[in-house]
Amino acid sequence: MTGPGSPPLVIAQMLESDGPGGAEVVVLRLGEALRARGHEVVPVGPARGCGWLAQQFRDRGFEPETFDLHRPLDWRCLRGMVDMLRRRRVDIVHSHEFTMAVYGTAAARWIRRPHVITMHGNQRMTSRWRRRQLLRGAFRWSDATVAVSHDTKRHLDAEIGLAPRVVRIVPNGVPVPAGERGRLRATLGVPENALVVAAMGSLVPRKGHAVLIRALAAEAGLPWRLVIAGGGPEREPLQALARELRVDERVHLLGHRDDIGDILAAADIFAMPSLWEGLPLALLEAMATGKPVVASATSGIPEAITPEVEGLLTPPGDIDALRRALGRLLCDPVLRQQLGARAAGRAAAEFSIRAMTDRYESLYYAVGG
Repeated sequence: MTGPGSPPLVIAQMLESDGPGGAEVVVLRLGEALRARGHEVVPVGPARGCGWLAQQFRDRGFEPETFDLHRPLDWRCLRGMVDMLRRRRVDIVHSHEFTMAVYGTAAARWIRRPHVITMHGNQRMTSRWRRRQLLRGAFRWSDATVAVSHDTKRHLDAEIGLAPRVVRIVPNGVPVPAGERGRLRATLGVPENALVVAAMGSLVPRKGHAVLIRALAAEAGLPWRLVIAGGGPEREPLQALARELRVDERVHLLGHRDDIGDILAAADIFAMPSLWEGLPLALLEAMATGKPVVASATSGIPEAITPEVEGLLTPPGDIDALRRALGRLLCDPVLRQQLGARAAGRAAAEFSIRAMTDRYESLYYAVGG
């Protein structure tokens, strides 16, 4: 709920994509949490996307809006966005990621409303000179710019040449996923004595799933099973790799799944071998459920995992280091319990939905005052 004397706000949450990804899930959860505090949330997404996020919002009783972008610089799209924000009587415009950072800045200035930008950690956002110039202008003309991790902030500061205080940090927040341990294990035929290593994320090279399969294949004498939730173009190459290494019967590529709680409940270890990340939701969800983590020491991951405290970190892409870390956890139930308990404690203290919403709500009132 809003605090004493603080009027509820109408907040547009604008995102350029609408698939089942990390930024989309953050926007959905933030919208639900803000509404629970008495605010009105207006979700805004692409008219020609896949529709997943808009449907998630509709299922929860929201009334999402769309924009129709036909070209990189589309004045008709901007005008439609302005008309929509006026019609919905928006008080705060909150834009996520590159395209909405640019268009949201222009639309918010047009209707003279405060504008907040959140960058979720996609390093391609600064890959071209024009993108860097557009972001620099958007940050300058917005009321606040947020990064979800210190690593993302460092990247933005270095690539765009920002003063240290331009970008502030608001870590992502996650709920504690509920699930049943035996359901997925029974479906997959996992033996009772087997230890399940779970990974989540799109099947693309930067997620490092091939590194994970190779590392586990080198520990074929241990009773592990690997489950990977997520879809993408690397599915067939990963299946071929598992067959080549003769571990295909122990590697389960689940595709996109909504039963994240059941997957984490079935798991004994959570692995994130990514080459780079922002502050990944899947990692925080695993921590919240008390799973011991093995992850790459890259990007925002070390901001959530202290080595030997909440988990084990290895250099990204280092198969042998990942093998050794997984071997330690597979062979040591006490270490698994200790790391998992500390991970759950840290997630509750720093990466909860409540903590994230508190920070954004305070920011909205600060820039709106």
